[in-house]
Amino acid sequence: MASTQKSLVESVPKGLLIGGTWRASSDGATLAVEDPSSGTTLAQVADATVADGTAALDAAVAAQAGWAATPPRDRGEILRAAFERISERAEDFATLMTLEMGKTLAESRGEVTYGAEFFRWFSEEAVRIHGRWSTAPNGATRLLTMKKPVGPTLMITPWNFPLAMGTRKIGPAIAAGCTMVVKPASQTPLTMLALAELLQECGLPAGVLNVITTSRTGDVMEPIIKDPRLRKLTFTGSTGVGRRLVEQSAEQLLRVSMELGGNAPFIVFDDADLDRAVDGAMLAKMRNIGEACTAANRFFVQEGVADEFGARFAKRMAALTMGKGTKKGVDVGPLIDAKARDGVAALVEDAREQGGTVLTGGSAVKGRGYFFEPTVITDVPASARVMSEEIFGPVAPISTFRTEAEAIERANNTEYGLASYVFTADLARVIRVSEALEYGMIGINQGIISNPAAPFGGVKASGFGREGGFEGIEEYLETTYVGIAP
Repeated sequence: MASTQKSLVESVPKGLLIGGTWRASSDGATLAVEDPSSGTTLAQVADATVADGTAALDAAVAAQAGWAATPPRDRGEILRAAFERISERAEDFATLMTLEMGKTLAESRGEVTYGAEFFRWFSEEAVRIHGRWSTAPNGATRLLTMKKPVGPTLMITPWNFPLAMGTRKIGPAIAAGCTMVVKPASQTPLTMLALAELLQECGLPAGVLNVITTSRTGDVMEPIIKDPRLRKLTFTGSTGVGRRLVEQSAEQLLRVSMELGGNAPFIVFDDADLDRAVDGAMLAKMRNIGEACTAANRFFVQEGVADEFGARFAKRMAALTMGKGTKKGVDVGPLIDAKARDGVAALVEDAREQGGTVLTGGSAVKGRGYFFEPTVITDVPASARVMSEEIFGPVAPISTFRTEAEAIERANNTEYGLASYVFTADLARVIRVSEALEYGMIGINQGIISNPAAPFGGVKASGFGREGGFEGIEEYLETTYVGIAP
């Protein structure tokens, strides 16, 4: 590790942030943070216990009333200051993310820009929390509605976007007046710890944001979720874990928002601009090494352009350079860990066995780190696992279709409903297909659709609730109706 990178890692707090104080785990335990490009240990951070989780919730509950009473402008100014400070330290945050998660510096820089923008967006929304006043239809009563913060919130964030998945939750909570307990993924805690320290520097009061890192996630989270003082749970991660968390939350009837798995279809019609479609495919598939819930998972290409699209796409994928994300000239970093790499390899092998043709890639890379070759597979049957399971890696399975109706039917034939992509030059088709697709988000002739100003979220097994956009702050607000006799 270069000396500057080592000093950057050393500068990040390694403890638990509880009630404004950094402290060790109550039993002194630590957990290792690994560099996925080499398998070596980057740092040791505190490994929280059940008692630490309870203490974090205690702190959030104690701070809730004072934080809710803080003027919206003051809450917004803290977010604005944090946006500016993240932007100033963009290179440090990007390097930190690359070291602990594996993506290239270019990818990490993009995430810093994207993640910081949630703080700017919600700094502006803090002062636009509206109620309403009206007269009852019979004229006898005045109807007042007001918005109040939900209250103490538990946030569980994933490893694939360590900054943006945090800011997307923390931003609206701060703006709405909610206190928080944040549990970042154990693979990538350093970015969240650095973000928490930055928010302290920007004047966020003690106890508003509490961060606990732990390898004992289930043991530590369940008592918090079942504590009657907690009022909301928000989670980004797999559908399987999401289902278990919803079950646990039912006891307290918590407000819950879930951003879960995806199985995004990428549909290319005969009339599409193929240059644009291939560019979009590279973005939709290879953003974050394919480790994104919005990543294109299944490619459906109309028969007339399937061969040409596949050849062009494979050529672009084959030209990518793999390596440690901090090195110049690298396009593709490692997957997060050995389990992820081996899971992708198993999906590719299954597709091969079922008749798929590998145009490029198809293998894990031997040696240090958890690398897998950028891969394009054609003639993939619907029965292949890669067509129904979330890949979370740099693998693109291609299947052909004849009619628009067939494309829609196959795209919707999944339990998931997060993101989808359509490439066509026909505006009428855009409308028809957009209305027919069962997805929370649809990208038309573009490979990236995430935007802080837009509502992010899915339907079916991809979860419920929305993050970002005007809708994002509503997830952290309750509505109170007051009837007034004049």
